[in-house]
Amino acid sequence: MILCIDSGNSRIKWGVHGAGRWLEGGIIEHGETDQLASLTSRLPPATRILLANVAGDAALARIRQALADSRRELHEVKSVPAAGGVINLYEDPARLGVDRWCALLGARSLTSAPCVVVMAGTATTVDSLDGDGCFRGGFILPGFDLMRRSLAQDTAELPLAGGTYAAWPRCTDDAITSGCVEAQAGAIERAVARLGSGAACLLSGGAAGVIGVHLGIAHRRVDNLVLEGLLRLAGDLPA
Repeated sequence: MILCIDSGNSRIKWGVHGAGRWLEGGIIEHGETDQLASLTSRLPPATRILLANVAGDAALARIRQALADSRRELHEVKSVPAAGGVINLYEDPARLGVDRWCALLGARSLTSAPCVVVMAGTATTVDSLDGDGCFRGGFILPGFDLMRRSLAQDTAELPLAGGTYAAWPRCTDDAITSGCVEAQAGAIERAVARLGSGAACLLSGGAAGVIGVHLGIAHRRVDNLVLEGLLRLAGDLPA
């Protein structure tokens, strides 16, 4: 059994893999890491535990404490120049966010085609992976909700929009919501076009559903690409 943990900016996602499939998974808040301890106590012992953490040292310490009795070493994944069939062409490979790195590895485990890998969370990352498994580079932009909040916080007249998407918005709330959707979808569509004919698009993260319904290109929704990437790396660790 393999336990994979994605400690993101907002929440912690986890998944348990065994017998060739995901057996169980869930999402917890950063203040609820004690639930990881109860998870390891009620399930068969994990042969490997892998973590991708972008939430800082305090989050890492809480997770380590919660898993202290699991009898297995917690392997904290870092971004490296190459692994899992992916070559990291970032200017400094170690500085690529580990969540982005694991998402690329997860994408490579699902398709060998050129693809744009989108993580739509607190921030939206749009990363390009060519058919040879080379990470060409990518974009980071404010996530859908962060875009809406920034307009409400930093302008005197605009609300925290609760509008709906419209091709031709005719009220302020709809104009804000539609503008945020168009910005997210436009960045993704431009990246796919740049990668060229035959490029796939894999979409993951909390805002994937909101963005996906407005994309004008074919795409595949994946529940958690980071966990898929951690799973791919698990095969390289000793049992």
